[in-house]
Amino acid sequence: MAASAKPAGAAPRARGGARGFERRPWGGFQTLERGVGYKVKRLVVQPGHRISLQRHRFRAEHWVIVAGSPRIVIGGTARRLKPRATVEVPRGAWHRIENPGRRPVVVIEVQHGPHLMENDIIRRHDDYGRAGR
Repeated sequence: MAASAKPAGAAPRARGGARGFERRPWGGFQTLERGVGYKVKRLVVQPGHRISLQRHRFRAEHWVIVAGSPRIVIGGTARRLKPRATVEVPRGAWHRIENPGRRPVVVIEVQHGPHLMENDIIRRHDDYGRAGR
């Protein structure tokens, strides 16, 4: 393998501020690209884990399921999804991604709105003691 070659499966470096994988108790995410009014992330939810039941004041999200079969909750309605399914998460809606399966769930998340920082997360329930933060 040449010194400049990337290992198989390595994510390409994206424009607009790609960052490394940020670990969370449920798995983690990588910011793939960002620009004025939007941000694109790759979320990985490990088997048996779920993200906080949360909402955002300043952004909406669009999810594309890439791998796994998550259970998603949006506005109190839960359903199972398969790869290639897409979901709109309106600004202000309570939502969460759960992974009841045996394989990691991978979701591409496109955020859009005027404020796209992690401090725009309002948590209602969290398995890892972060509600209210």
